[in-house]
Amino acid sequence: MCLAVPLKVVEKNGSDAVAEVDGIKRKVRLDFVPEACPGDYVMVHAGFAIERLDPKQAEENLAAIREVADAVAGLE
Repeated sequence: MCLAVPLKVVEKNGSDAVAEVDGIKRKVRLDFVPEACPGDYVMVHAGFAIERLDPKQAEENLAAIREVADAVAGLE
């Protein structure tokens, strides 16, 4: 199963970018959202940003992901 994750763009060089969440940085491609700029949140799937997100929506998605991660960690 694959999951798209919201990340914040911190660097951009053409279609290449670096995006991060919680201090974890990943290289991503911006081919599908070339208008994305540093400071924007993007939904990333398989290394490609597939859409821009409103910051509020991104934070809500991240909160839900963190909640699930914490619940799973509690089962171990």
